[in-house]
Amino acid sequence: MTERLPPTASATLVPLPEPCGHVYRRNGRTVVALRDEIDIATAALIAPALDVATSDGSPHLVVDLTEVSFLDCSGLTLLCRARRRALERDGRFWLVCDCPRILRLLRAGRLHDLFRPVATPDDAFGADETPEP
Repeated sequence: MTERLPPTASATLVPLPEPCGHVYRRNGRTVVALRDEIDIATAALIAPALDVATSDGSPHLVVDLTEVSFLDCSGLTLLCRARRRALERDGRFWLVCDCPRILRLLRAGRLHDLFRPVATPDDAFGADETPEP
């Protein structure tokens, strides 16, 4: 069961600007589903939603990149920061990605083993464990 975040949502979820994606809750986890290109321009638009998603309690965050076609170092920085913030607060972090280009980038940056991306959002919801810090 998924629910899209309404424009007047509570402070625990911050909506993303429409071109960047959307934020919703599913099975007690916050999902930040991004799309299109994540570069220096869009990173500034996405960062507040990730910060709020990792700010309370022990956050369980799923970042879904299945609709992302391009990711640069600004996007990698966002992902690393969100993962670090979630784990520092005794939370969990899952990365969903099936794009060969982005997976190659993660391998080249030696981040693939850190993030351990899964191919589909359902894979993230079936996973009980998160990668070790």
